[in-house]
Amino acid sequence: MNAKASSQTARSTDRANAWAHIVLNGALALLFAYLFLRAGSLPESAWEPLGAGTFPRLILAVLILLNLGIVAKQVPRAVHSPRLPAGSTRQWLWRHRLAFGVLGLFGAYTLTVPLLGFRLASFAFLMLVQYLLGARRWRSLLIALAIALTFSFGIYALFQSVFSISLPSGILG
Repeated sequence: MNAKASSQTARSTDRANAWAHIVLNGALALLFAYLFLRAGSLPESAWEPLGAGTFPRLILAVLILLNLGIVAKQVPRAVHSPRLPAGSTRQWLWRHRLAFGVLGLFGAYTLTVPLLGFRLASFAFLMLVQYLLGARRWRSLLIALAIALTFSFGIYALFQSVFSISLPSGILG
């Protein structure tokens, strides 16, 4: 590869990185804006003169501003860099398929905790993630089972007995 082609590839990668930053930070800014609005509905307290939502809203406002600043900084890089070669997006998605798989399973986990409860949802999440990441043989599946049991039922027992904190039990109790 000559110096010109190498330079072109580097500039194309700059464009891809810039777009990745724009999309990620834009999504985070939207999420933080939603949480900012939800924090306003936190119950008032007689002990806090500013209200329970003041501190979370302050932190979320700073995070929104930081994310928007990153987006503003990346837009010129995305606009002025050359286009990526055809198929680059598909290759990038394929290289990061495990990360997206774990992220998808985590999203499903957060949705199932209220329904199944902490113990069952955590157990299923941990088993599925370990299977996705490569636990296929009997020995690794037994290790995955021990880890899932420890970190789902064990953590639940620790929080219930030691910390006196109730974790979600779900509709199955």
